[in-house]
Amino acid sequence: MNTECKPEQLEFQSLGRREVMGRFDGGRITSDGGGLLLREVDRHIGLLDRLAACFTDHRNPESIEHSVR
Repeated sequence: MNTECKPEQLEFQSLGRREVMGRFDGGRITSDGGGLLLREVDRHIGLLDRLAACFTDHRNPESIEHSVR
């Protein structure tokens, strides 16, 4: 089944002064795009909070440096 839905580019929130976009024309390619995509998903649906809610933290609260989130 063929699909006609082929966006030329995806625009993400800027990273500092840099404009961030995903393009599918085979231009300059980076492997860092996955992190940017996850950031956008997190901002739209609260991914990190939803994942953190799946865990019960049994650690001693006085010894914790980093939250589950």
